[in-house]
Amino acid sequence: MATLRDIRRRIRSVESTQKITRAMKLVAAAKLRRAQERVLAARPYAGKMAELLGNLVSGAPAGDGAHPLLARREGPRRQIVIITADRGLAGAFNSNIIRRAVEFIRQSQAPEVTLVVVGRKGRDFFRRRGYAIKHEMVGFWDKLAYSHAGELADAFMRQYLEGEVDEVHLLYNEFRSVAVQRPVRVPLLPIPRAEGEGAGGAAPADYIYEPGPAAILDDLLPRHVRTQVFRALMESIAGEYGARMTAMEAATKNAKEMIGVLTIQYNKARQEKITKELLDIVGGAEALKQ
Repeated sequence: MATLRDIRRRIRSVESTQKITRAMKLVAAAKLRRAQERVLAARPYAGKMAELLGNLVSGAPAGDGAHPLLARREGPRRQIVIITADRGLAGAFNSNIIRRAVEFIRQSQAPEVTLVVVGRKGRDFFRRRGYAIKHEMVGFWDKLAYSHAGELADAFMRQYLEGEVDEVHLLYNEFRSVAVQRPVRVPLLPIPRAEGEGAGGAAPADYIYEPGPAAILDDLLPRHVRTQVFRALMESIAGEYGARMTAMEAATKNAKEMIGVLTIQYNKARQEKITKELLDIVGGAEALKQ
């Protein structure tokens, strides 16, 4: 049976853990507000650009005359970009996206698959299991900027244009709410074309290109790729803070409950010790009377 000293030591240990989890929750909540504002501000721009380019490229030439970033190839080379966090203590945030990535890799019919891993957790997981990692980027989340997305996107476009890969897919956690982060897979390259009718059953808009379709697509398509990568990074960092805040809130609550249980256990043990001492005193007094 645990002694009073052991129980006191466990209570102090849990109280220390509770202070840490409470502090981590407050830090995550403060960072989440800023990250959420950035995501909500970026979503309309990224969504409208995707919609605009979907209509633009639907009328662009296909086949041999297609823009290089729109050209579809039947080759087997596929690149998967997996975006995770650098740190844990965020519930199932990292494990969900890693599990989704492993499933996609196993289900892929392409015999040649290369990985680009963003975040230390994903890098460590795939490195330990012997996967071929083409490129990795870690240690930048606290100072996330558009330049990081530009660096990644330019590398993807360069490899695609040089024929090193035939497809590029993004895998990341989309921020839905503080408690919900949804793993999603988005085809990045080749840039998808709009299919069928537009929103509300309307046909896609018929654009007049000025100065010309080639000049506009040359400028907008690379910008679109960088914007989609930047949005994925911002969605991921906001989701990480939300998941960590939720996990630390649950850990703080569990620590409080554990402290209550240990306190009751401590009081019972203390009462038993006092009772035993009183019985010893009474027994000694009765022995002296005899």
